[in-house]
Amino acid sequence: MFTVAVDSTPLTSQPSGIGLYVYNLINALKILQSTENFKLQIVYQPRLKNWLQGKFATPYFINEFDIPVYTLPIPVTISNILSKFSNPLLSYYEQYLGSPDICHGTDHVVYPCDKSLKVMTIHDLTFIKYPTFVNRIVRTYADRVKQCLKWTDLIITVSESSKKDIVHYLKVSPEKIYVTPLASRYNPYYLSVPMMQTLEQEINFNFTKPYLLFVGTLEPRKNIINIISAFNWLKQKYKIEHQLVLIGKKGWNYEPICTAIDNSPWKDEIYHLDYLSNQLVALFYSKADVFLYPSHYEGFGLPVLEAMTLGTPVITSNTSSIPEVTGDAAILINPNEYMELADAILKVISDSQLQQDLIKRGKTRAKLFSWERTARETLKAYRSIS
Repeated sequence: MFTVAVDSTPLTSQPSGIGLYVYNLINALKILQSTENFKLQIVYQPRLKNWLQGKFATPYFINEFDIPVYTLPIPVTISNILSKFSNPLLSYYEQYLGSPDICHGTDHVVYPCDKSLKVMTIHDLTFIKYPTFVNRIVRTYADRVKQCLKWTDLIITVSESSKKDIVHYLKVSPEKIYVTPLASRYNPYYLSVPMMQTLEQEINFNFTKPYLLFVGTLEPRKNIINIISAFNWLKQKYKIEHQLVLIGKKGWNYEPICTAIDNSPWKDEIYHLDYLSNQLVALFYSKADVFLYPSHYEGFGLPVLEAMTLGTPVITSNTSSIPEVTGDAAILINPNEYMELADAILKVISDSQLQQDLIKRGKTRAKLFSWERTARETLKAYRSIS
């Protein structure tokens, strides 16, 4: 029997990306406790703003796991500073972690425990490979990760592509890295007909017109301007009847994307719907003619897997980890060439047989991924050092 403490700090009330990974990993590990010989607990650090206000209470969405929670009474910002040099406070604060055998940092950082083995998840190396795609704060992750590598016993990452990047850029031995692929937050039967009807009434959107869909944070790395360029060209050249729907929060440097929308002659047919509930996102996936994800770089590419799970034909990038996720179940294009994207869109929306083939292959491919698999691979990684 060993005890593992998983860092839940990246989890928010509106999870996406890393937050979804943390939420689903904890849930899946919690289930495995009943059959596997380990005990799960959660570590949480307050946000800097809350810490400055003396608010240390654990958020409700973390308490809902019904797993022992250990709150480290300093924010990540402060613990990062303390860990940069020998500091007696580190041993003092370690007592708040519940003395686990393994401490798992889930977002490019792990606390420098003296008594626990340290595992760190590195999702991708955007901040090293493509620093122009991230903001000033994220660019500091490079120094943070390199500092943590001094005491990290094992690295977990989410794709073979990211593993290769970690080996190349951080000079980490491949034997020290475990790959634990992610999974969709949905299953193929997530939406019932009555639920879909209720959701359609809940949101003010005209589903009678066909649309192209993107899901993700609005930021440069996601290459949304090329989506808009492809959409504009198809509208002008082929008079396609489709709308364009963008779902996701505004991220770093989103302004050029909004400008591209405003400058489009078809801006009235481009919809940015911001953050939506899991159910509403699933509804938009399930009714889209095509899902577009020409991202420049991904550690995994969860939205691609979600779209395939819910039966949406996918057009996405031929770069980084994405081909690992899609296999032959999507059309892969060069993300730097918006005309390749436009040609692929036209091909899919003009060929119903191709649409059905992509839907069938996507659903089959998606069955290879599950959060139980992610949890079991993570548990295997823990046991390799315990």
